[in-house]
Amino acid sequence: MTGEITRLELPKGCLRGTLSSNSSLFHLHHLRHLDLSYNSFGPSSVPSELGNLNRLEDLILSSNGFTGQIPSSFSNLSQLFFLDLSHNDLTGGFPLVQNQTKLNYLDISYNHLSSKTLSPKSSLFMLHHLRYLDLASNNFSFSSIPSEFGNLFRLEVLSLSSNGLTGQVPSLFSNLSRLTKLSLDHNKITGTLEPISKLTTLDFLRLSFLKLSYPFDLNLFSSLKSLLVLDFSGNSISPDSLSSDSGILLNLQKLDLSGCGLTQFPNFLKSLDNLEVLYLCNNTISGKVPEWMWKLPHLSTVALINNSFTGFEGSVEAIVNSSISYLDLALNHFKGPFPNPPHSLISLSAWNNSFTGNIPLSICNRSSLHLLDLSYNKFTGSIPPCLSNFQSSLIVVNLRKNNLEGSLPDLCYDGALLQTLDVGYNRLTGKLPRSLLNCSHLRFLSVDNNRIKDTFPFWLKALAYLQALTLRSNEFYGPMSPSDQASFAFPELRILEIAYNNFSGSLPSDYFVNWKASSLEEDGRLYMEDNSGDFFIYQDTIDLQYKGLFMEQGKILTSYATIDFSGNKLEGQIPESIGLLKKLIALNLSNNDFTGHIPLSLANVTELESLDLSRNQLSGTIPKGLEKLSFLAYISVAHNQLKGEIPQGTQITSQPESSFVGNAELCGFPLKESCFRTITPPIQQQEQEKGEQVWNWKAVAIGYGPGLVLGLSLGQVIASYMPEWLIKIIA
Repeated sequence: MTGEITRLELPKGCLRGTLSSNSSLFHLHHLRHLDLSYNSFGPSSVPSELGNLNRLEDLILSSNGFTGQIPSSFSNLSQLFFLDLSHNDLTGGFPLVQNQTKLNYLDISYNHLSSKTLSPKSSLFMLHHLRYLDLASNNFSFSSIPSEFGNLFRLEVLSLSSNGLTGQVPSLFSNLSRLTKLSLDHNKITGTLEPISKLTTLDFLRLSFLKLSYPFDLNLFSSLKSLLVLDFSGNSISPDSLSSDSGILLNLQKLDLSGCGLTQFPNFLKSLDNLEVLYLCNNTISGKVPEWMWKLPHLSTVALINNSFTGFEGSVEAIVNSSISYLDLALNHFKGPFPNPPHSLISLSAWNNSFTGNIPLSICNRSSLHLLDLSYNKFTGSIPPCLSNFQSSLIVVNLRKNNLEGSLPDLCYDGALLQTLDVGYNRLTGKLPRSLLNCSHLRFLSVDNNRIKDTFPFWLKALAYLQALTLRSNEFYGPMSPSDQASFAFPELRILEIAYNNFSGSLPSDYFVNWKASSLEEDGRLYMEDNSGDFFIYQDTIDLQYKGLFMEQGKILTSYATIDFSGNKLEGQIPESIGLLKKLIALNLSNNDFTGHIPLSLANVTELESLDLSRNQLSGTIPKGLEKLSFLAYISVAHNQLKGEIPQGTQITSQPESSFVGNAELCGFPLKESCFRTITPPIQQQEQEKGEQVWNWKAVAIGYGPGLVLGLSLGQVIASYMPEWLIKIIA
């Protein structure tokens, strides 16, 4: 009532709409601190009325979807100390400021500001009290770095990352004598980096993926005695930089030399006693990992991904006694038994190598294992039951494509945190352990291509977060419908792959009523992955028979789903309730014994991209409604008992002839047999059949209620030949 509010914080407040000019917010003239970050006020402009709150010291409007230009009225905020407008869609240049003598912190990163912001006469360079300036990820392409940055001599933090900047680093950069953190990565900077070598107060330097036309000599940075973090990935490095007597960067704690064209292990690392994090990924280093690396006293994270390493120098005891917690050896040529891992191990990835022998049991004596990925190797023996020791820490177990035998052990007890379990492509036998029910956080379960003999695990629907279940190519048998007539529906399931087993029986008409995918909700993750680790992002992998091809897929989008029941002994009619799965992108029911008509309701599955009903005993005509499925890129109804004319929509007639062969009474393009006369059923018969199907459909809907209509989806997958394992720098 009085307007005497001095501090207002509503971050992530679920606010949406437009801040109108008569909002009561603008009557709070005593405001000194205002935080409205992570709401949804866009697409609308930043209200110029904010300039009336002339006592503001801190203004945070990040991640709101604001568009347009930064209001010139902001120049009225003479007391402003902290301004954050990052992660919006702002355009134009930086406005004229006259009274911003106290502005200390400015973050306008991740917008679409124009190159006017960096013009020599920009008011940005009048902010002489700035200590923190972040301009990363804007639209400064083809602009050079203005020498006027040298006027901001109080700067301590400067980021110009990902802006398409060209030219050289100006010599006046050397005026920034207080600068501690500098990021110029992902630009097109050429020429010498000598001005940076004069910034002796730097402790953080990111220069990855520039456009340097020459191999860089890291000795240029020998003057940076305070440097703790250096990211020089994606640039070429001179071999002279790698010698052990270079004496450079002795205080470094984090170093990234990934993608630098290295062919030998950098010997200068031997002198870096403070080194904690080392990335040498995507080089061509061959031979063995030197023994001295494991003796660096503080080294905790090592990533050697995608090189040509074959083994380890010296005694394997050096590895055991090292301080390593995060170790990634993926995509190399390591051979022989896997050494006993470090005692402090938290995350181990060694996928796509040629390790042999048993998985070392000593791994179970480690303190707190979060991730174990030994997939795509040649391990034999059984899966260590002692992995159950890590109930309070283990998140991912991936042992895919090895030669492991025996049964799947009990890995989960009460309180287990496991989210991904992938043991596909091994030689496992026995049944699925019922202890999996204790994995209450499980999202991804794959046991495909083994020799497991069991009935369908209806009991897994008790797992509230299970999104993907793959049982393909095993010896599962029995019905796909619960014997107690209970609902089949899994709460979150969106990928179900049960192809090439011995499942039998029919599917009831209401089979798909309570499935998830008709109303998938985004959870903020783009891919189906666990990203809770401090130093890793893990991405699940799945084999998918999609659009007539069999592919291994990584980077599975969370927003889509697939069903693959192919290669079983299922019979009866395809349930009309399949039409509820509006988010489904791939459906494969081929190589079964389904009879009856193709459901008319398939025309409601509007995002369907791949449909395979081949090699069944389906009869009747192909529903004309399928020609309206605009995303349908693949369809096969070959080898059934279909008749009549093929619908002539673009999506269908663009298919090859092989998609329709084996139906003696089917005619029309793309088949060579033309339809000389109308052979579709009489109108009265069609209406009767349609009426019966619609009546059955209504009965299902009434019985379960529209509020329970859900569906199932697989991600439009971004194919990768192997599963992907990424490690990110935590700066």
